[in-house]
Amino acid sequence: MRSGNILIGVVSVALAACGAGPKASVTQSPVQARIVKVEGAKLPNLVELYGTVEAARTAALSSRVMATVTAIHVKPGDAVKVGQLLLEIDPATARGQEAQARGALAQGRAALALAERNLERFKALAAKGAASELELDLARMQYDQAKGAVTQGEGAVEAAASVARESRVVAPFDGWVAAKLIEVGDLAAPGRPLITVESVAGRRLVLAVPESVLIGSGLKVGASVPVRIDALAPAGELTGLVSEVSPGADPASHTFTVKVAVEGAVPAGVAGRASLAAGTRVALTVPREAVMSSGGLELVVVRDPQGLSRSRAVTLGAPLGEGRMEVLSGLAAGEEVAVGLAVVPPDGTPLEARP
Repeated sequence: MRSGNILIGVVSVALAACGAGPKASVTQSPVQARIVKVEGAKLPNLVELYGTVEAARTAALSSRVMATVTAIHVKPGDAVKVGQLLLEIDPATARGQEAQARGALAQGRAALALAERNLERFKALAAKGAASELELDLARMQYDQAKGAVTQGEGAVEAAASVARESRVVAPFDGWVAAKLIEVGDLAAPGRPLITVESVAGRRLVLAVPESVLIGSGLKVGASVPVRIDALAPAGELTGLVSEVSPGADPASHTFTVKVAVEGAVPAGVAGRASLAAGTRVALTVPREAVMSSGGLELVVVRDPQGLSRSRAVTLGAPLGEGRMEVLSGLAAGEEVAVGLAVVPPDGTPLEARP
């Protein structure tokens, strides 16, 4: 008798599993919400480009004097004023060259004085018929040669004096010392950088802009460009003005150099990025109130053709104006979404448009 009851129970469970038993029906209460369609909108096609911030003015100072560095009066980080003495180079060689040039000039002036007197003598003799035309021409030629030698000597003195003055390297503008590239006792040579000076005021973000982006954006000098300096976060959002656009592209990289002036205390050498609008694109948008967060996902509730709710995970873009959000994936144009729901209803819940 006990075994028969067990058999009947097993059969009952099997029938229930196969759906042969009575079927329970669950009816969801309708949910009302404002229903809107997913729209397509034309948005600027923003291209983000990375660059490096540089000072508005940078000078790598060198000297035409080839001699030993005798004194350095600044170190990296020091503030300097225009004309301030930065370092000194042994002036003996430059002064010796200047002295030689002045000696040669003195000789040339003496020769010019003699040639001038000889020319006057031959002019007087030629007037009396005591000197030939050839002798007069030779005297005039010697005078012209001596005059030219004096002019040449004066130029040599100016050049030597200019080089001698460069034994004292001074700041070309107000700024700060960015780098010291030489030590006392080192040999300074023409063209060798000694000290780098950067201006304190004025910073520029230097960008390499692809040719397609530059042509598509129509970027010109004076245009406003959004700039972000990540090192200054959260206050890194700046507005820059295009100060320079190279007239031609680099033949190797096919990019244009664009410099964007930025305001504020931005350190030189840090990385920055700018957003350029290169044409337009079509994007899907929904009201901000249609997006809900659940379990780390961004969700919207879609009303299917049968009028039932279907939750959908979406990928969002940047916030747009007028309370709308860009949807990168998860929705299609023309689909209906619910706006203003407090929670995500279970899938299959009847979704009615709020009157």
